[in-house]
Amino acid sequence: MSTVTAILRSYRAPRSVLRDHLDRGAGEERALAWLMIACLLFFVARLPGLAREVHLSGGDPPFEALAGGAFVGSVLVAPLALYGLAALSHIVARILGGQGRYLDARLALFWALLASVPMVLLQGLVVGFMGPGPALNLISLLAFGVFLFIWINGLIAVEKA
Repeated sequence: MSTVTAILRSYRAPRSVLRDHLDRGAGEERALAWLMIACLLFFVARLPGLAREVHLSGGDPPFEALAGGAFVGSVLVAPLALYGLAALSHIVARILGGQGRYLDARLALFWALLASVPMVLLQGLVVGFMGPGPALNLISLLAFGVFLFIWINGLIAVEKA
């Protein structure tokens, strides 16, 4: 199954998609690939908003400075924090009776990030073209809801005995 097809299926049946990935032997290398691709695309989603910010501020600070900072945050720092969040989610699941592994929790979180990328890209376009307002609030809430839906269902799928 292609990644695009799996992402689309995740919006309907996130548990079965993650189970399919695990059945096909998804490991640490796939988790890291999902994470890095998602973080890179999250960075790309921020660019229209940064361009809008530079345009409205008259060019100070320059776009390159803002984009460089966003790149460092999105692609270099965020993955470290997300590994910590995955570990924390596994610990909480373990306390609640989960039977999965740390790798499973990472796969659930990183797949949820990758699967929510279409919504995040849409959010980035809304920020860039429309700026703050009700449309951005709605899209942001929807994107976060999609992410949580896929992540929680993925955790349930991998933490069940």
